Amino acid sequence: MNVLIVHAHHEPQSFNAAMARLAQTVLQGQGHAVQVSDLYAMGFNPVASAADFQQRANPDYLVYALEQRHGVKGGTLAADIAAELDKLRWADLLILNFPIYWFGMPAILKGWIDRVFVSGFCYGGTRIYDRGGLKGKRAMLAFSLGGQAHMFGPGAVHGELQTLLQPIQRGVLGYVGLSVLPPFVAYHVPYISEAARHECLERYRQHLLSLDERPPLEFPSLDDFDASLRPLGGA
Repeated sequence: MNVLIVHAHHEPQSFNAAMARLAQTVLQGQGHAVQVSDLYAMGFNPVASAADFQQRANPDYLVYALEQRHGVKGGTLAADIAAELDKLRWADLLILNFPIYWFGMPAILKGWIDRVFVSGFCYGGTRIYDRGGLKGKRAMLAFSLGGQAHMFGPGAVHGELQTLLQPIQRGVLGYVGLSVLPPFVAYHVPYISEAARHECLERYRQHLLSLDERPPLEFPSLDDFDASLRPLGGA
């Protein structure tokens, strides 16, 4: 299996960095090929702009998704996007490794999604969900957050974790056809002891060793919708 880990944390000695290193070690130990895109170390540019295209279909007005399609077709995407897209093509499993910021992913990782999940390859028209461009590949979130486990769930102060993650797991990963595995969550990381951190990393090791035993999350099938994406049998 080919695994792409996209790591988004500014501190090389952080717990997130330790998670990324552990994933690389464990997966390579199982015989898998692993590439890591360390976005901060790479100085990855998260800002989508006209500079992302070496040649434009419409030089007078930028419609980003349409220019992505043109760039994919003509091979005229910016070099940094093309390099990351090649890794995505290569990968069977994508792991996004990051800390939760404001109920979402860090800006640099969101920018990676914006620029690399290109229209015309990853999605487009009704090439979404189980017909998405990345169908047949898997993805998983591995993240840390400051809150404690009891702060998430029905009636909890922050609500249910699955609701918090829906914009990423459904709106990004599931949308482009990826089969999304249950996430690994490291709770309360900035405030726990060194021993607790080691215990958390051991839990992540076991999570990684049992990926094939974990059923993916369920998302819509376009077979249940008509051509205009209205539910079949609906009003």
